[in-house]
Amino acid sequence: MAIKKCLLALSLLALTGCSVGSYSYSREAMKRVDMNFVGIPTILGVGALGTSIPITSEYSLTAGHVARWTMHRVKAYHPYCDLAIIHHKNNLNTRPVFRTTKVGEPVRMYGYSFFSAMPVESSGSNLAMTGIRNGWNKKPCVAMASNAGAVQGMSGGAVYHSDDSIGGVLVGYSGEVKKTATRETELKDVSLYIPYQVFQKWLEESTS
Repeated sequence: MAIKKCLLALSLLALTGCSVGSYSYSREAMKRVDMNFVGIPTILGVGALGTSIPITSEYSLTAGHVARWTMHRVKAYHPYCDLAIIHHKNNLNTRPVFRTTKVGEPVRMYGYSFFSAMPVESSGSNLAMTGIRNGWNKKPCVAMASNAGAVQGMSGGAVYHSDDSIGGVLVGYSGEVKKTATRETELKDVSLYIPYQVFQKWLEESTS
């Protein structure tokens, strides 16, 4: 808990301009996440897109800022983190398994790139838990900072552990994470995701 108290992501970007880290095309991502149009499709394409995670035959989990503009109905928003559950028909043989995640644990991220509309993935490690504050995340929301790559469009994508369980939902990235007390930069150019332990109760109650 001490790490959460001393670090704060002050400059969260909702994956709207560029990218952090490395990522690559992935057929596996197509099996794990869905692409969601955000805004109104036009003859030249779409204004933006996001990603969602099928969790039941009726619902998918995504970032709140993706759900706000998607064409799917929203079932529930998280009370203080950038998360939402949307109505989405899914063909699931088995429901995904979620579990809590830890600092130092390796992770893989899956989503869709806005620039290519292709499924992508990245890999890295959890670096630190941090407070996260912006229009979509308010106290007491916390995120996990990771050095896994992220690109615009991956918001709402799944963060997987090596045992194939889901550890959280990607919501953006930060140019820097500072120590709250000293304002010194602790981490730079990290992806940020909401870990399962933060939204477990909400997810269970909203889908029961």
